[in-house]
Amino acid sequence: MKQYLELLGDILENGVQKGDRTGTGTTSVFGRQIRHDLSKGFPLLTTKKLHFKSIANELIWFLSGNTNVGWLREHGVSIWNEWATEDGELGPVYGKQWTAWPTRDGGTINQIDYVVDTLRNNPNSRRILFHGWNPEYLPQESVSPQQNAKNGRMALPPCHLLYQFYVANGRLSSQLYIRSSDSFLGLPYNIASLALLTHMLAQQVDLVPHEIVVSIGDLHAYSNHGTQIQTQLGREPRALPQLNIKRRPASVYDYQFEDFEIIGYDPHPGISAPIAV
Repeated sequence: MKQYLELLGDILENGVQKGDRTGTGTTSVFGRQIRHDLSKGFPLLTTKKLHFKSIANELIWFLSGNTNVGWLREHGVSIWNEWATEDGELGPVYGKQWTAWPTRDGGTINQIDYVVDTLRNNPNSRRILFHGWNPEYLPQESVSPQQNAKNGRMALPPCHLLYQFYVANGRLSSQLYIRSSDSFLGLPYNIASLALLTHMLAQQVDLVPHEIVVSIGDLHAYSNHGTQIQTQLGREPRALPQLNIKRRPASVYDYQFEDFEIIGYDPHPGISAPIAV
């Protein structure tokens, strides 16, 4: 996506040097946005190969409410390993807040059920959203992710924290707010994950997937990703692939990786980079 490469260039040209929690150091800009019309292709980055299996299975895992990396490992996904305890626990991260937000009376609220129901029965609502920013369970920055999980807190606070949906003329659009975005490693995954979720929800409620919007607070490049970013900026984007969903499951919770087919994905080779933990 050309817009994504423009954001990378923007960071290099306009970014400021900032310290960060991991001690790695970043170049950072604030308040940026990407828009993409899904009719023009599925936004899977082509200037480096992305592991779509990880993107899809992570989203399925979120929707299941699972917060242990064991299921991810069984399905070939390792992106959460560095933050998990020896037992694979991450504390009440994304899936817990999405599907079982704790209430004062000891119950839970399934925000995904609310979204699906409202899309079906009140599509003009301006309240079709869910989020994961639950202050009660945010981690303490002075404690390791693993210790936070052991203490009943999130190993990491949500980066992609608020999803909103909009229906017009039989078409479904979505917007995601990301408070903090690793431009090289995280952002391409978040863009593709939002697109996939939008396709899934649209299928479930008989709407046409339309536009995704990604709004970002702190957009940054880690100091040890400079060479990788320059390599990517030197590559020419290729045609976007198409997404085919092979079946319509009974609910948004019943998708499997095998339900998704990416057609015509011809990316440049992958580029490895260290993760800041």
